[in-house]
Amino acid sequence: MTGTHDGHPGPGPYGGHEASGPGPGPDPVRDPWRDSMRLALLEAARAVPAGDVPVGAVVLGPDGGLLATGYNEREATGDPTAHAEVVALRRAAAKLGEWRLPGCTLVVTLEPCVMCAGALVQSRVARIVFGAADEKAGAAGSLWDLVRDRRLNHRPEVVGGVLAEECARQLTDFFRNL
Repeated sequence: MTGTHDGHPGPGPYGGHEASGPGPGPDPVRDPWRDSMRLALLEAARAVPAGDVPVGAVVLGPDGGLLATGYNEREATGDPTAHAEVVALRRAAAKLGEWRLPGCTLVVTLEPCVMCAGALVQSRVARIVFGAADEKAGAAGSLWDLVRDRRLNHRPEVVGGVLAEECARQLTDFFRNL
């Protein structure tokens, strides 16, 4: 059963809708993020030549415009923190000259892990939009729900399941070809 942490029924972990395939008509929760997720998918593909897992992220400014991009660079840089989300957050903060990113949205192809979820909370982003759920390491509703923990001083909105099939397929294809 999906619900809130206090046991009351509530929206599921994916912003009010379960992350199933296309439904019978428009999806007002996910549809607005499809174009941004397509950009994140393009970023994810940039990770593959270096042998990195294809995860891509984009940061949108408060006005909805593209602020920064990133993709997994752990293999390329030897940096264990070079996840797509962290790379994109660093670039967005550098561009704004500020570590706080209020009003910004991070769009990422894979549900953030604990490290990235922590960085997203610390950066004060307004919203996290992700594609594929990560049942093994996800910290935005799948395995953990760090980003919406009521004990934290900032809890971004979470929208999951945007182009989930395309995002999952990109990861599956990568691991099949190893």
